[in-house]
Amino acid sequence: MSKHETIRSGPEISRRTFLVGVSAAGLVCGVGLPGVAEAAAAFAPTTWYSIGEDGLVTVNVGKADMGQHVASTMAQIVADELGATWSHMRVALMGNDPKYNDPVLGAIITGGSWSTMMNFDTMSRAGAAGRMALTEAGAAMLGASADQVVAADSRVIDKKSGKSVSYADIVKSGKASKVFTADELKAIKLKTPDQYTLIGRDLPQIDIPFKVNGTAKYSMDATVPGMLYGRIVTPPVRYGAKVTAVDDSAAKKLPGFVQAVTVEDPTGTVTGWVVAVAKTYWEAAKAAEALKVSYDKGPNASVTSESIVAEAKRLQAAPGGELFFKLGDAAGALKSAAKTVEAEYTTSINIHAPLEPMNAIAEIKDGKLHIHCGNQFMTRSCAIAAAAVGMKPEDVVAHQYWIGGGFGRKLDGDMMVVAAVATKAVGKPIKIVYSREHDMQMDFSRPLVYQKVSAGLDADGKLVAVNHDLVSAWATKRWGIPGFMGNSADGHKQALDGFAVNGSDFFYSVPNHTVRTVLNEVAQSATPSGQLRSVAPGWTFWAVESLIDEAAHAAGKDPAEFRLALLDGAGDNAGAQRLANTLRAAMGLAGYGTKKLEKGEGLGVACVSSQERGTSSWTACVAHVAVGADGAVKVKKLTVATDIGTTINPDGVRAQVMGGAQWGMSLAMLEQATMKNGAIEQTNFDTYTPMRMADIPEIEVAIIANGDPVRGTGEPTVTVVAPALANAIFNAVGARVRSLPITTEAVKGAMKKA
Repeated sequence: MSKHETIRSGPEISRRTFLVGVSAAGLVCGVGLPGVAEAAAAFAPTTWYSIGEDGLVTVNVGKADMGQHVASTMAQIVADELGATWSHMRVALMGNDPKYNDPVLGAIITGGSWSTMMNFDTMSRAGAAGRMALTEAGAAMLGASADQVVAADSRVIDKKSGKSVSYADIVKSGKASKVFTADELKAIKLKTPDQYTLIGRDLPQIDIPFKVNGTAKYSMDATVPGMLYGRIVTPPVRYGAKVTAVDDSAAKKLPGFVQAVTVEDPTGTVTGWVVAVAKTYWEAAKAAEALKVSYDKGPNASVTSESIVAEAKRLQAAPGGELFFKLGDAAGALKSAAKTVEAEYTTSINIHAPLEPMNAIAEIKDGKLHIHCGNQFMTRSCAIAAAAVGMKPEDVVAHQYWIGGGFGRKLDGDMMVVAAVATKAVGKPIKIVYSREHDMQMDFSRPLVYQKVSAGLDADGKLVAVNHDLVSAWATKRWGIPGFMGNSADGHKQALDGFAVNGSDFFYSVPNHTVRTVLNEVAQSATPSGQLRSVAPGWTFWAVESLIDEAAHAAGKDPAEFRLALLDGAGDNAGAQRLANTLRAAMGLAGYGTKKLEKGEGLGVACVSSQERGTSSWTACVAHVAVGADGAVKVKKLTVATDIGTTINPDGVRAQVMGGAQWGMSLAMLEQATMKNGAIEQTNFDTYTPMRMADIPEIEVAIIANGDPVRGTGEPTVTVVAPALANAIFNAVGARVRSLPITTEAVKGAMKKA
């Protein structure tokens, strides 16, 4: 029997309710977004929004909005059940007050493509509770019975007389005062998909106008009275250095220089950093250049990308590691297989590089540490900033801002740590702004990952066994959050980082399947990794979907039909048919099997169940490439089909899927960071080269909206593109590339071997 569900790591999905009450006096909003006007509050039926006497509804968003429009999505969910007019909706970003914790995860975190999925029920019930309270009060004001009125367009309407009263007037009256218990909230009957009025519509995103007119506040825009600036000086190795001496004699001669602060960070978030503090940013930058810092480079001074791979191969060949998944006897089935396929797949170090520089302001005032920042994981980041200066998490007040790109980089709070340490040392508020070079060389990057995978086929060409070994750094282990660590398949408690191996427990029906994950301590120390958009499925599906293709060709079968036969939904693979449907949809749109191709062109397929097994969005891609005799690859088209259940805002989903496809293509074809002498070699966009506008191919998107529970959108498409491209290249010229990025040189070399 399969053990998929019992060994899946990460948080379990459950529905938690919340108590709601009424606030007739003030807005329940914690620390709001600076610079965004909010309606005067008179009615706050739940923690999650309030309605002012002007009828404007302000939704309190406990999520980081970094361009994915999650704030607008939360508002759209509330508005549908509330019966509010879309033009009346507003949003406010919340800080670190625990009452804005994710109702499922119990923390303020934005990642994993979890936000909409895990908050849909809560926000829907919040909206419905408000509608019920307003309807009851409105009916009384109209002299009608509660079953005689309906709520729509921010009004309560008497169906018999046609008379109505606005939400604004109901709030002004003070008669909306219903209090719900947790059980009453849980018992609310929510709308069915056929009753939605706003969900499923291409409504304009709330945040676009103030981003376009320049009034949106990012933390780069933030200032506080008496603020100084800090410019960091980073060591010549990524991690493990210690400052042995700081000579600030030259800096003292420069205008505006205040102090050099050596960052002694007890949390271990940063090592070997110094901050030059000055009155202005440019004075701080000049002072930082003038500082002469001596280092003990530490244990990682000789680490290279090559030594990380060598260590990974050594670990894979040795016993050890943790069993992530086990079904049947993969080793035995491989020995008796009629044919076997064995391959090694690698992915490189990758850098987040969000457009907005990493930055934060720290200020200690009245015994509280105030942090002004845009961050994806307020709960953890604020706790670490507090610990760095000897304070308690409850002593931190976070001010959340719009984020100019996150992609997982701002799940970490290193900029907050440095700002907090500097402000404590100097006694004044400090703003820290990283340069591009600082961020690239000190990023918590996507790890270099080595995978060895074997597949066994029987005499009929049926896939009967898969053995998968994966060696990498573990970002979640670095975070030190026990609840995010998973149990191994052989009973070891909190022994493995599922977020480094999720996706390898695929939905194909294979009777013998084993996955082992091994922590590469060399990579863990020298390249402390973070969660980059798509997390483990970005590399696990690179291996899985490439191997499935290789197995199909070894069996003499069409790769798409080979997959469809394996997606039968047997055992605990319920949902595999949804994945099969996305593959069929993408194939149909792309003309797979019918499209006439020129010489050197090929179509390749891949289908994935990203993110985690229990939170899957079903996504398939058909890639169309043209490969030149010199190995140069031109991506002509990406066709993506995705099943995310209920679609809140189709236009927003389409944008996320297209953005994910471009991100996935950039990782697949162009992006690579390398380590030499313990340091990341790439320092800016001249040496680390994401995809440019000229590289973007035609992208066609099909959204399968079927009314099923909401699934995530932001990351799954990232994971499906790389294997689809590699499979298309093979179909075009017979060249099999097993390492990312897929360079012209690699393709040309593979063509020579074909």
